[in-house]
Amino acid sequence: METEATDTEIAGVEHGVEAEPISDAAAPSPELVALKTLADERYAELQYARAEIENVRKRAVKIADDRLSNARRQLIAKFLPVLDNLQRAIAAGENADVRGGLQATLKSFEQLLASEGLVAVQTLGKAFDPHVAEAVSTRETSDHDDEIVLDELQQGYRLGDDLVRPALVVVAKRIESAETIAHSE
Repeated sequence: METEATDTEIAGVEHGVEAEPISDAAAPSPELVALKTLADERYAELQYARAEIENVRKRAVKIADDRLSNARRQLIAKFLPVLDNLQRAIAAGENADVRGGLQATLKSFEQLLASEGLVAVQTLGKAFDPHVAEAVSTRETSDHDDEIVLDELQQGYRLGDDLVRPALVVVAKRIESAETIAHSE
């Protein structure tokens, strides 16, 4: 006759093995807890290392971009005296053929610099801005308000947001006429 197996027999008592009681909330062994803690620590270290590598990469890219931009700005700044000399030679040239050749050279040189992002700073007739120009002198006038740029002695240039060279300008200093003085009294 067949008998039904009891819970203790299923647990292994019939074979002489002490079985651990089966429970729904089996507690993990201390070794498993220690390994899980170690794994969590290593994972956190890995995440930190990944973030640090990304930060180093971003810093390296920024440094490289800054160096390239600075070198480009310095190189273009070295060409500006040549540009100035071409402009002066055209202004002083008396021979029409020579002047025409210089103008063609100047135009192609300006186009080349513009293709690199160089832009002339416009100051004439505008209020003096010390961020883009240097006032080298003032001129008394009754025709203009104070601090208006009357003359540009040397063109200023920008490369993107960076000022490569400030403009050298003459700024108006308003003088009051006898009429203005009489009306104010």
